[in-house]
Amino acid sequence: MNIAYVRVSTKEQNEGRQLEALKPYSIEKIFSEKVSGKNTKDRPELQEMLTFARTGDTVYIESISRLARNTLDLLHIVEQLTDKGVHLVSLTESIDTSTPQGTFMLSVFASLSQLEREVTKQRQQEGIDLALKEGRAYGRPKVEVDSRQLQKVYRQWKAGDITASQAAKLLEVTRQVFYRRVKEIEASTGK
Repeated sequence: MNIAYVRVSTKEQNEGRQLEALKPYSIEKIFSEKVSGKNTKDRPELQEMLTFARTGDTVYIESISRLARNTLDLLHIVEQLTDKGVHLVSLTESIDTSTPQGTFMLSVFASLSQLEREVTKQRQQEGIDLALKEGRAYGRPKVEVDSRQLQKVYRQWKAGDITASQAAKLLEVTRQVFYRRVKEIEASTGK
């Protein structure tokens, strides 16, 4: 059976490009999800695909990056598939693990893909460090909240009179911003 695994990182992204690339391969079952590729355990469709695949099946992916974000995860997934007698075909990298050359190339591309991610992260950190050194702001601007209003709402929330959602609404911020301000208050007061 020809199986496909399709993944995009966010709900806003569209998997259409991947599905279009897979059309010529007579795919009989597609496992698709909109979730970060960071953790393989937090990807239910991936786990279901790994359970579903049987000896003789072939799993098609548009590219290695859709299946795994690092070499270790990729090789672990491939090992699981190989142990079950399942082959993997990656279209972008022209890799087919039914051949020794394909298995070798898979390892090479996975390593290169991980290197690219690590270099990107390193450059990002260098940019942040430089911005800090030069005293420049980076990232999203901090959401300003009236400190007296924040203290009042914080006390109400701490007393259990209002929920975090209600507190955020009163302050006209998101719950995440409210929780960040709570951490700041508690860090400054030692609570």
